[in-house]
Amino acid sequence: KFPRPAALLATPVPVLRSAGLSNAKAMALLDLSAHFADRRLTTKALLTSDDAEVSKRLLPVRGIGPWSVDMFLMFGLCRPDVWPVGDLGVRLGLRTFLGLRKPPEGDRLTALAARWRPYRSLAAWYMWRAIEDARG
Repeated sequence: KFPRPAALLATPVPVLRSAGLSNAKAMALLDLSAHFADRRLTTKALLTSDDAEVSKRLLPVRGIGPWSVDMFLMFGLCRPDVWPVGDLGVRLGLRTFLGLRKPPEGDRLTALAARWRPYRSLAAWYMWRAIEDARG
């Protein structure tokens, strides 16, 4: 069973570190626990909110950035239309898939993926496979 937020908050950092967490990850886990303990985050809100709202709720948590939110949306919430623009593998895969000279960035990366809406999560998966295939 996963520990409840209150139990994690009561766990000293050295104990978390002894479980193999870095100091930064231990602090992030404690901050995430605090967000759940005081109900700034709830499972129901994460499950029922749109992608933008999930991002808005998660980004204030220490250690969670846009890439982490995208991965949570894709793999934790199984959202079908997430395009992780901060993921190097997606950028490299798109370069390989489209035969580009360099990996696309920013608005160009987003524009190139527009045709795959509303299934950009699947397209991202194919981009990861494209770089695996290119490596043999």
